[in-house]
Amino acid sequence: MKFTPENYKLPDVPMQPFIDDEEIWDYINHTQSTPEKVKAIVQKSLDKNRLSLAETAVLLKATDSESIEIIKKGARELKEKVYGKRIVLFAPLYVGNYCSNNCRYCGFKASNKSAIRKTLTKEELIENVKALEEHGQKRLILVYGEHRTYSAEFIADTVRTVYSVKKDHGEIRRVNINAAPFDIEGFKTVHESGIGTYQIFQETYHHPTYSYVHPSGKKADYDWRLTSLDRAMEAGIDDVGLGALFGLYDWRFEVLALLRHVNHLEACYNVGPHTISFPRIQDASEYDLDDKYFVTDAEFTRLVAILRLAVPYTGLILTAREPEKIRKEVLAFGCSQIDAGTKLEIGAYSENPHIDQNLHKEQFKINDDRTLNEVIDELLNSDYIPSFCTACYRKGRTGEHFMEFSVPGFIKKFCTPNAMLTLAEYIVDYATPETAAKGWKVINRNLESLGDERYIKEVNSRLERIKQGERDLYF
Repeated sequence: MKFTPENYKLPDVPMQPFIDDEEIWDYINHTQSTPEKVKAIVQKSLDKNRLSLAETAVLLKATDSESIEIIKKGARELKEKVYGKRIVLFAPLYVGNYCSNNCRYCGFKASNKSAIRKTLTKEELIENVKALEEHGQKRLILVYGEHRTYSAEFIADTVRTVYSVKKDHGEIRRVNINAAPFDIEGFKTVHESGIGTYQIFQETYHHPTYSYVHPSGKKADYDWRLTSLDRAMEAGIDDVGLGALFGLYDWRFEVLALLRHVNHLEACYNVGPHTISFPRIQDASEYDLDDKYFVTDAEFTRLVAILRLAVPYTGLILTAREPEKIRKEVLAFGCSQIDAGTKLEIGAYSENPHIDQNLHKEQFKINDDRTLNEVIDELLNSDYIPSFCTACYRKGRTGEHFMEFSVPGFIKKFCTPNAMLTLAEYIVDYATPETAAKGWKVINRNLESLGDERYIKEVNSRLERIKQGERDLYF
């Protein structure tokens, strides 16, 4: 039977596998791209409609300079339409690196005898959270190895501990999770601790590659991992994050597979992922892969722009794996969240003296080690609004409700003033004098762009209240 998108789609059944390698390759192999097609598809995205697999394949097959520029220009315009100038900031905090898997690309693999195995004690966790708060962080993602030590109960307890830590004006208002998959009951336990997004990356959606790079451990079970976010949804976690590790297999395949995952969640649960991540392979202790599928800078910037167009309302996360130059470039046409002031070593935020600094202890190499203030300063130089906003989670704008607000464009109405309010908190409490001066200029410039005089007056009132010592004001 001749391939068409209509006759070659697997049914979407909750908690059942849904990725067919041949289907994805047929979309790529049977698609032709021209600048005219690209232009029409980009326009559909600019009208805030999510793209189909077939339409995204047209963008993936575009290799001429005219089409690539159309894609990047469209992504820049779309990002401005949906997200405005705000960039959400967060920090990763590694709680423990014990692991029972043997992923060929990861320094935490069980067979890596040189890795320092460490799980933060409750006291050490508190010390690290205080250190993060002292620099102005408000949003964390807690990261755990896949090991029996890190049970659902353990993770839930660490989340509650993080929320309980208050240092001067500092507090963590949003805790996301990057950890192993659980069964439904396990996800319920973690959910009840008050988490934000639960991230689980498939790493690669290509079945043979997945088997090769995950030779042993629970992670070797492709389908268990693939359906993990279904179980999270069934458990009541309506904010989930998915991702692929680019460089394990053909990047075009991974982009379409990510979109297929989005389709599955939307079909089964009426809401797609809150975020998509797209880290590139970096060197790690005992790294065990060739560079056949490594993604070049040019390919990486293209794939980010294509993802932005394909899923207009999904947050795109850019990590410190990428160097400053690449981070700056792709912020303009794709990403809505970045980490800053990142340290990957266990206990590094509090400069724990008990950890041997001479031994390799990172999961992978990072390429942007600037401080939070340095990153904020750079964002302000580029006229972005650094944001620590967590309002949607306190106001119930998550999952389906988040889409109800974001699709009509309300996301910009809420997020721009909320970003300014959290930036004002940072300026008053943590910024250097130079950064503070830049920050107030950016806030005042964006106040004028709100348009509605009554709204501007209310935002101004809350800004003054922050200057007087109030915190956590939001719309």
